[in-house]
Amino acid sequence: MTMGMKQQMAAGAFKARCLRILDEVQQQRKEIEITKRGKPVAKLVPVEAEPRQVFGRMKGRIQILGDLLGPLDARWDASRGILLKKTDDSR
Repeated sequence: MTMGMKQQMAAGAFKARCLRILDEVQQQRKEIEITKRGKPVAKLVPVEAEPRQVFGRMKGRIQILGDLLGPLDARWDASRGILLKKTDDSR
């Protein structure tokens, strides 16, 4: 019996064709509800793809040029909210 994207199947039929049904669920991305005596007892659903990792995602794609932690040749003026291009020690 088919209900939208969900299919119902008796436990005995599922047991007889288990491996083939697992492949179908994975490939066709469909759900199957397993029943006993006409009552739902379990649901077989496809596994969602693993979410992509955020950390380490750009590993090997970025090249660092220069010193990231050393001092800059510029000064920040917080009162005006601007970055001064050259170091100005007179202020």
